[in-house]
Amino acid sequence: MNYRKFPERALQNLVSIPFIWLPLPFFIMLDIVGSIYQEVCFPLYGLEKVKRSDYILIRDRAKLEYLTTVEKFNCMYCGYGNGLLLYLKEIAGRTEKYWCGITHQKKVGFIARPDQIAADYAKYGDEKDLKEKYGEHRGY
Repeated sequence: MNYRKFPERALQNLVSIPFIWLPLPFFIMLDIVGSIYQEVCFPLYGLEKVKRSDYILIRDRAKLEYLTTVEKFNCMYCGYGNGLLLYLKEIAGRTEKYWCGITHQKKVGFIARPDQIAADYAKYGDEKDLKEKYGEHRGY
């Protein structure tokens, strides 16, 4: 961030830095737990593993010569944090489809995952559709 161009942002950005970086240790723990989870469970479920590198891209922006060292470091963190959350979302989504492939009830303002429709989830409230798509016993 160029503070000479936007000096009014300097204080607010400095105040927010600890809150931006506070999640990092938790992100690292989630990364480890999510990766171990899919390594153990996905083969048991017969699910294709999520390729971590398809979601987490860290070093591409660090190659941009016009960024400062601090900006490059911050870009790496954003690439990791946002990519990690997408990676974990995909792991959770595949797990949800395996265990509970039912769309959510329609609710005003609720943002449903588009992949539920694309993944052919059973319709909410339709027991026959669920049994046709997933059988009588769905793994539990």
